Parts: sequence; C-alpha cells; structure tokens
Amino acid sequence: MIRLEGPMAGRTVVVTGATGGIGRATALGLAALGARVAITGRDPERAETAAGEIRAAGGQADVFMADLSSQAEVRRLADELLRDLPRIDVLVNNVGGYWDTRHVTADGLERTFAVNHLAPFLLTNLLLDRLKYSSPARVVTVASNAQAMGRIDFDDLQHERSYSGSRAYNQSKLANVMFTYELARRLPATSVTANALHPGMVSTSFGAEDPSLIQRLVVPFVRPFMKRSGQGAVTPIHVASAPDLEPVSGRFFIESKPTRSSAQSYDEAAAARLWRVSADLVGLDAAA
Repeated sequence: MIRLEGPMAGRTVVVTGATGGIGRATALGLAALGARVAITGRDPERAETAAGEIRAAGGQADVFMADLSSQAEVRRLADELLRDLPRIDVLVNNVGGYWDTRHVTADGLERTFAVNHLAPFLLTNLLLDRLKYSSPARVVTVASNAQAMGRIDFDDLQHERSYSGSRAYNQSKLANVMFTYELARRLPATSVTANALHPGMVSTSFGAEDPSLIQRLVVPFVRPFMKRSGQGAVTPIHVASAPDLEPVSGRFFIESKPTRSSAQSYDEAAAARLWRVSADLVGLDAAA
C-alpha cells in the first residue's frame, strides 16, 4: 500500500516514458513515497494500466500522452503539464530508445538523437520556469554507462554519412550527461539541481522495436543475470527523492552513488557547443 504521507508527500513528479520498464517502476516507487506522479507515454492503454496500478495502491497518478520523437508533441506535452500541474518538483527524463537501423522523425531528425537527447533537452527547458517556481526542484536524466563509449560527432550528429545503432545510442547517452552538466552550470543561482544516472543493465523490452543482431542473439542468454525493472528504478528513485541530495548538482550516479563519468563528458566547451546546436535544432534561444 502506498503511503499517503511520505518523504515526497506534497510534491509533484513528472516521469517520461513511464508506461513500462524502468520508468513505470520509478513512477510507482516515487508514488509510494507520497508523490503525485504525472506519467507520459505513447500508448493510452499501457499508460492507463500503469496509472491504475499506482491508484490501486492508494497513490496519485495523472496521465499525459505524447510521442516525444516529435517536437510538436513535446511542446504540446509541456503546455498540458504547465496547464494541469501548479508545481513540478521533479522531472525525470526517462524516455529513450535504441534503433539498429536509421529512422527519421517527423522533424527530419535521426530518431535516436531526437528521442534520447533533444526531447529531454526541449522538455526540460520548457518546464524550467515551473521547476524554478517549485524549488527546491530536481531534473533527473536517465542516461547510461554507454556514455563512456560515446563521441559527439558535430560534423555528423544525425549520422547521415554512416549509421550504427550502437554509435548513435552511445552518442545520445553522452549527450544526456553533457546536457546535465551544462544545465547544472547554468543553474547555480537557482534551487533546481540537475543530475544524470546509469540504472544498470535492466531486463526490459528496450530496443525490441528494432533490435540489433547482438541483442537478438545475446540478450536471451544474459537476461537471467540482468536487473529487473524495480531494481533498475532504485537509482532514479534515490536521485529524485533522497533528502541529502537536495544541494547536489552536476553529478553522475551509479548504484545510487556519485561516480566519475567519461573524461569527454567534462569538456565544457563541447557541452556549450552541444547546447547551442541542440537549441537551434529545437527552436530555442541558446542563451535562455
């Protein structure tokens, strides 16, 4: 049974991609701590099922539908969240995906970069004033240790010259971490923190839409040794709710502990450039 009075009571948390896997477990866990949870997803039936699970346990859940591969959908989602939620105390950027072949979104962008990086970049910026109003608030971005193998190819961010699912994914996860660090640098005078994390190797349907050959051959053998969704949600729940992390910003967490990310993730010039390029791609003022 969810506790109506818990450490997150009175707080509102937005969790993107919360209709399954880590996102769903994160939403359920934060609701169990007393938070009002707003979940986003693409499939209405799965979203209502996830929300129903939270409500059946005594928690509060709101459902918002959006396909975050579309910038118009991200903007519509932000408008609806701002309309319906008087405060947003935590934004958990959980949505993400892996595609073995190159897909192009309605905006003409490579799908991995659009969903994994540009969607949270745009949504966070659109909700930032509400987060500041609700402060102390937190932005928690679910990245991956794949960031250590990533490289930001500014000459071919969309992988138009050559495409590799793993290379695109690794780049997007490095972008998550660099975005987090740059956001933290831009928010020193506010009470909004920004942190990223690696949830661990979790057994979900991640990548099932367009799996690689390695995923098809290897995952069935290693799945018994992978974390379950609830275990994968432990770190995002911790980073989103732990009282002692209220002043902590610009960090990367593994197993709920701050850890050094890759050396390139700390390249401030590259992060600032990525911010400018990203702002241009989504139609935002880079200086805002």
